Amino acid sequence: MSRLQAPGPRPELTAAAAQPDETGADGRSVWAGIVRSGGMRLLVLPVSALLGIVVTRLVIDNYGEAAFAQYGLLVGLGALLPFADLGMSAAVMNAVGAARSPGTDDHVRAVLLTAVRVLIGSAAVLSAVAVTVTLLGLWPALLGPALLPDTGPLAAMACLLFIAVAMPMGIGQRVLSGLGRNHVSIALFGLQTPLVLLVLVGFLWVGVPAGSAMAVVPYGTTFVLAIVCTIVAARAIRPAARDVLRRVRHVRTQHGARVFGVAWPMLVQMIALPIAMQSDRIVLSHRAGVGELAEYNLAAQMFVPIWAVVSSAGVTLWPVFARARARGVRHSPVPMAWAFAGLAAGMAVLVAAASPFLADLASGGRIELGGLLVGSFAVLMVLQGAKYPLGMYMTDARGLRFQALMIVAMLPLNVGLSWWLAGPLGAAGPVLGSVIGVAASQVLGNLLYVRRALRAAGRDAAPAGPEPEAAVAADRPDRVSVADEEGRSR
Repeated sequence: MSRLQAPGPRPELTAAAAQPDETGADGRSVWAGIVRSGGMRLLVLPVSALLGIVVTRLVIDNYGEAAFAQYGLLVGLGALLPFADLGMSAAVMNAVGAARSPGTDDHVRAVLLTAVRVLIGSAAVLSAVAVTVTLLGLWPALLGPALLPDTGPLAAMACLLFIAVAMPMGIGQRVLSGLGRNHVSIALFGLQTPLVLLVLVGFLWVGVPAGSAMAVVPYGTTFVLAIVCTIVAARAIRPAARDVLRRVRHVRTQHGARVFGVAWPMLVQMIALPIAMQSDRIVLSHRAGVGELAEYNLAAQMFVPIWAVVSSAGVTLWPVFARARARGVRHSPVPMAWAFAGLAAGMAVLVAAASPFLADLASGGRIELGGLLVGSFAVLMVLQGAKYPLGMYMTDARGLRFQALMIVAMLPLNVGLSWWLAGPLGAAGPVLGSVIGVAASQVLGNLLYVRRALRAAGRDAAPAGPEPEAAVAADRPDRVSVADEEGRSR
């Protein structure tokens, strides 16, 4: 198919969708963006996966299984803290994605000004939390016995500090995604694993006993790459970036945009989703011990790159749907959801088939992966693939609110099942808990919302579609659109 929707008349499509798409968000350009991002991730994936296996083998052989368990525990810490940007990513991507000329758009400048200020404040708070938790000696209680007793707390603090200082730099990646240039940031951050391996080889070459500190290295390289990414993004939206930097310190006289309408539901998702999806290592650290945690770390290292591929391709759809909303055009994301699920399934089957060989290669025969663990991860990757196009369609304020509600509902189900199943099933237990939670709240729930929203849009759309200015205002939380007023009157 050349377009996102299936051929023939369907009630899920508005009348505007049948008209020529002036936004450039036609099927060919959409697929081109997906291929660029997904293809770049696929190019980076084998290199990162193979070098990641080398890193794993070197860490286990030279620093021991306990150091590797802590390495996986602390590397997973960053996935628990994406909420630290307070939802600014949604506001930035919607604003940049909907703008015809982001470099000169006043709304884009105002949103970026607010986002930079919020991220600087959030980084300061997170840095203070890292130091306070370390001084109070709370890291062992928070992360469990898998944390090495002597040097583990300092390593955890260093990881959190690098996360904090990298947060303001993360805005560059969001700008590039909004511009439809997600493949650029993928290429840049694809250098992380080679840099980590380079540092590790350097440590071993000079004999540095850095087993506990190895988890800090990925965060340090991420910080450096985030700076480079932000410089590239700033050049792409000149002169807006220079103007934002000039105005950012004038808080009283230079005001930003109101972004709360899309920021708060995104923030809720960023708090609840990592707790639900990325707390598995902490659950296993408390419930199953070092051996099960090491098995989970190795399996995750094999399957999570699939998640990275589908998410990289999926994020490409965010500015596509944002631009379409701004122009009054509606495309169904359901065919894309099937395509993404099929892509994830194909990759998961290949990884599952190769998992015995990869486990033996990575661990030197020390760690074996159970069939239930491998199968559970494969199913989880298929569900993650299916959910992304649906979620990217639901990035207006109302859709983000619904996603936040469903993820909050998923949280006790997922974490509760993970804790309960980790006892009898070991490393596979938390993965099965995630499978059930994602299937119920993010795939089925989002699918029902999308179908209902598309049917409603098909009934309510005017023959000529919404006025462009009203459509743009509907996506900006500091403006009130004609469509919103009509919706409230109804």
